Amino acid sequence: MALPVSADATPAAPVRSVSARHFVRLKLRVMGNNFRGQGWRIALFVGGALLGLWFAAAGFFLFAAPGLTGDGRYAVLIAAAGGGLLVLGWLFLPLVFFGVDETLDPARFALLPLPRRTLVTGLFVAALISVPVLAVLIASFGLVLTAWSLGGWSAGLVAVVGVLAGILLCVAASRAVTSAFATMLRSRRVRDLAAVLLAVTAALLGPLQIFGLAALREADWTRLTGVATVIGWTPLGAPWTVGIDVAQGRVWAAPVKLLITVVALGALLAWWSRSIESAMVGAASAGKAPVRRGVTGGAVAQLFPRVATWAGRDRFGALVAREARYWWRDARRRANLITIAVVGIFVPVLINVTGGDFAFEDGAGFTAAASDSSPVVVTISMLLVGVLAAVTLANQFGFDGSAYAANVVAGVPGRVELRARMTAFSLYVLPMLGVVAVVLSFLLSRPEWIGLTIGGLVATYGAGLAVNSLISVLGAYSLPETSNPFAMNSGAGLAKGLLTLLAMLASVVAAVPMVVAAALLGDAWLWLALPVGAAYGLGAALLGAYLAGDVLDRRQPELLATVTPRR
Repeated sequence: MALPVSADATPAAPVRSVSARHFVRLKLRVMGNNFRGQGWRIALFVGGALLGLWFAAAGFFLFAAPGLTGDGRYAVLIAAAGGGLLVLGWLFLPLVFFGVDETLDPARFALLPLPRRTLVTGLFVAALISVPVLAVLIASFGLVLTAWSLGGWSAGLVAVVGVLAGILLCVAASRAVTSAFATMLRSRRVRDLAAVLLAVTAALLGPLQIFGLAALREADWTRLTGVATVIGWTPLGAPWTVGIDVAQGRVWAAPVKLLITVVALGALLAWWSRSIESAMVGAASAGKAPVRRGVTGGAVAQLFPRVATWAGRDRFGALVAREARYWWRDARRRANLITIAVVGIFVPVLINVTGGDFAFEDGAGFTAAASDSSPVVVTISMLLVGVLAAVTLANQFGFDGSAYAANVVAGVPGRVELRARMTAFSLYVLPMLGVVAVVLSFLLSRPEWIGLTIGGLVATYGAGLAVNSLISVLGAYSLPETSNPFAMNSGAGLAKGLLTLLAMLASVVAAVPMVVAAALLGDAWLWLALPVGAAYGLGAALLGAYLAGDVLDRRQPELLATVTPRR
């Protein structure tokens, strides 16, 4: 039986199209809601804005120096080198230090019928509304002043187009890389990714350092200008040098470089659009589930990962097992482990291996003779590695978020909590530090220094654990509930940077006795470094857990409220 339809029935309202301005309004609304009642977050945002403006002013005068002096000889060098560093900074700094602002989480749009192009365009435009983008815009307008001074208003207008294109390229590169890494890090194949990163870093670090230091020492600015010219024809430097090209009479180069920039921008946005779907779903395909063979024991025994099978079946052992499993399976934590592995190779090689004098040979190559490192220099390099390894725990409770409520309800003592977290984290970090110590000793052709390197690493790492445990209780901040391990809340990027800097400075101060001992004891330190360093590191870590544990017992409710993300 059909139902009669009234002739004057109200027609359905037309569907409103979604454009980029809706994403901008949504981001501003979410930012305003996040700041409401959060005075500390407003203060951090204002502080970050002021710091960004300070760097912007410094960058402006650096880029504008050729125009202000009227000397255009090094204009291409400054534009290509400075612009290339800006692009590289937007590529790598979100991965290892500041994270990326994800006020609008792509996963929140998973159930909405939005075309992928609309989503990518809206999120891209919303990402332009940020303090870093404003700071880069102000700084890079120094190139406009330079081009205008050297070539008139036409060169200045072309420089404006290039600067705007360069900023779009920076933001697109940052979003594409972090989204792609977030997708890969959710996969169980992260072991392969880490291996590739370490191999590439180890292979390229030495040659790049040798070339860079040799070039700076020779101070052959003509050769550096030639290198900058080549960089200017790559996406790293193309958008920043178009105004200089017009000012110097190479008008034909401007449209070609803008085309290079547009192609690179389109490729990055296409890459981002392919990985954003996985970010919306929040999972990555990992193939068939692995078959666990040889599993013995009951359900409780199976909850303990292989690295923690030795732990007792008590409260401490359960916490160690949980944290060990989280550090390996949680994408956000795994990203930090990869960073530690890369930094562990970068810092010692930079200080000890490539820190020597460099001499060029006649012919097709050059040789580098690294200076003989002393026990004091090696101890200092180990101090930096140990401190950087432990600084990951400066916001260890932020990884838990609202899940930390289970520990609060269960009444876990603070000292037990911190000792368990230190132990689980060390199960992964200490083997990496051991590999770094052995590799560095053989690179220096001093295998007898293995005890020295291991002792220095353990001592500074233990001191860093102590300091960062206390900071993690007093200075925790919330992380966004998102599948992107590099995402940060609005204003939290500055919080992460300041907290990391504070943790590093305090850890260095705590590890200074090891450097003093290396300087005073001389050759005897080669024999005493391992036992003294191990005792110092273990004692510092236990003392830090003891002192910070008391503070944690008193601040558990406040800490839970701090690390819980606001919806």
